[in-house]
Amino acid sequence: MAAKETSITRTIAAPPERVWSLLADASTWTDWNPTTISLEGTIAVGSTVDLVSTLAPKRTFHLTVTELDAPRRMVWSDGMPLGLFTGTRVYTVAPDGDGSTFTMTERYSGLMAPLIVRSIPDLDVYYERCVIGGP
Repeated sequence: MAAKETSITRTIAAPPERVWSLLADASTWTDWNPTTISLEGTIAVGSTVDLVSTLAPKRTFHLTVTELDAPRRMVWSDGMPLGLFTGTRVYTVAPDGDGSTFTMTERYSGLMAPLIVRSIPDLDVYYERCVIGGP
């Protein structure tokens, strides 16, 4: 059970393969995502990507790519040992007419999650800015 969850869905006027090509290329993230200061690493199952966001510019998040089903679904996660706290970000891309429906969901869970999520700001506005085609 998640202690906190934030999700955003957008319809994008581009086919899923185009949306996926942006998601799967760490070198272009700062071009389309105004909340990303840097994203380094290879986006592949088992790999780690290092993300620095405008929300916490002095912190680097070391995220493991735990699932990759191109061009439909990608999952990144990070957390504490023994499952005390886990953050999971799920990206999904689905065909929608001539375009795509893109969803990004962030879930926090684990025994320590109720305490830790108190220090995490409201992410809804932040996520509105970071989705491809967002404001």
